[in-house]
Amino acid sequence: MTVRVLRLATAASLLALALAACSTTEETPYVERPAEQIYGEAANELDQAHYKKAADLFDEVERQHPYSQWATRAQLMAAYAHYENEMYDDAILALDRFIQLHPGSDQLAYAYYLKALCYYEQITDVRRDQRNTRYALDSLQDVARRFPTTEYARDALLKIDLTNDHLAGKEMEIGRFYLRQSQLSAAINRFRTVVDQYQTTSHVPEALHRLVETYLALGLPAEAEKTAAVLGHNFPGSEWYRDSYALLVDASVRPETDKSMLSRAWNSLF
Repeated sequence: MTVRVLRLATAASLLALALAACSTTEETPYVERPAEQIYGEAANELDQAHYKKAADLFDEVERQHPYSQWATRAQLMAAYAHYENEMYDDAILALDRFIQLHPGSDQLAYAYYLKALCYYEQITDVRRDQRNTRYALDSLQDVARRFPTTEYARDALLKIDLTNDHLAGKEMEIGRFYLRQSQLSAAINRFRTVVDQYQTTSHVPEALHRLVETYLALGLPAEAEKTAAVLGHNFPGSEWYRDSYALLVDASVRPETDKSMLSRAWNSLF
């Protein structure tokens, strides 16, 4: 038998075995069960932290009983199971579907809140892309705006502050990078963004100080002094205030400026 014939015979044998295996494999039979029973099994799996199995069973409730009240509950619980399993994309898809199908549900606020949490849990280090952070902020603001009297709105407001602080941190990281690279105009834009758009965050004092640094580097002492005055007025006990003051009175930085004159001008601002 030639090599070619042998190969063909072998291929034919493998194909026959594969077909035989397929013919002996039986599909899992569809067995309809009461919605309450399937839902109960799903809830039990959820309690045991078997999140993937729980989500599949909640989906089965809807598949077998799509028009029952159990199906509506199961849609939301499947999303929650995906959330607990950190399958956030699957959870968001399920929640978007629930919101679209049940706009009058008494669980609508929870659905919006859980969707916001799915984005919030994906907030990453400031050195990485902040797309999910922005999605989280938009979703949390949506909860606070749509359901202002709920417990979800109260928690959303707290998380909005933390999310804004994270976004401000990202702006600061980029601004410091530009400053180190002597890309001063780009650095100013980032620091101004923090001061203008994230006024309630913990990064504002440093942003003002970095603006003082950058204005001095650009040879704009008047702008540096005005910015330092804002810093001193709003954050008088801040280390960034002390650093800015030291920069402005340092002869090595400002050789043309008389220290005593600058000190008098500084004090007159308060």
